[in-house]
Amino acid sequence: MRLARHGLPGAEQPLVADSEGIWHDLRPITPDLTAAGLPAVLGRGLDAAAISALPTVPTVQRFGPPLAGIGKVVCIGLNYRDHAAETGAQIPAEPILFLKTPDTVIGPDDEVLVPRKSVKTDWEVELAVVIGHQARYLDSPEDAAAVIAGYAISNDVSEREFQVERGGQWDKGKNCETFNPLGPWLLTADEVADPQQLGLRLWVNGEQRQNGNTANMIFGVHHLVWYVSQFMVLRPGDVINTGTPAGVAMGLPGQPYLRAGDVVAVEIDGLGRQEQTFGQA
Repeated sequence: MRLARHGLPGAEQPLVADSEGIWHDLRPITPDLTAAGLPAVLGRGLDAAAISALPTVPTVQRFGPPLAGIGKVVCIGLNYRDHAAETGAQIPAEPILFLKTPDTVIGPDDEVLVPRKSVKTDWEVELAVVIGHQARYLDSPEDAAAVIAGYAISNDVSEREFQVERGGQWDKGKNCETFNPLGPWLLTADEVADPQQLGLRLWVNGEQRQNGNTANMIFGVHHLVWYVSQFMVLRPGDVINTGTPAGVAMGLPGQPYLRAGDVVAVEIDGLGRQEQTFGQA
């Protein structure tokens, strides 16, 4: 299933798409797609007939984040071999973890704000894993599939000077307001045959900057979910941003960082498309 939310910020309504891509109002099933209610929605086992019986939505307004009430956003750094190479970093022996606060999450086409005094705002197309069931000390990566609700597009926007040059943790460059566009929809895990065979692409002002594949991850999706569960409890609605391939501004000649007025478009196979115009904070 494709699950989404549309409407004005803070007043989004839940949607589900049928096999023809027509959106249906999910409110007869749930008032909203929330982290707490996600297991119940997935457990309904909505089939084609049940979805078709729901009211259609002829005009989809602004897509919001596909889930409300996200608990935490766990991010993985340097998880693609080509991205590590372009930044001059060594391949990590274990996944590099950092956190983004949930209030960085915005809709997929919402305005992203370049922070005040920023000179190195960067882009990162990433596969986001949405957790559907609690994961606590999973025994092995093979157990991870059972706790994954689905997948979405994430743009892990980053300010590299804040992140790398200002001392301390990466968090200063990762948690600026609007720095995590998510969506447009959540594609349930049963619709993704292999999360390690998805193409990721990103354009800036119409020029392609990233063109990668999840096959090039250093640590695969199931390994990451298992690994993170050894250090923190993953709960329904938590999100894991799984890293970005090569082509970020930090690794390109001339380092063409983002400025107000730039437009970034992001795609992942089967997960739709985002497009953000960048403004000034």
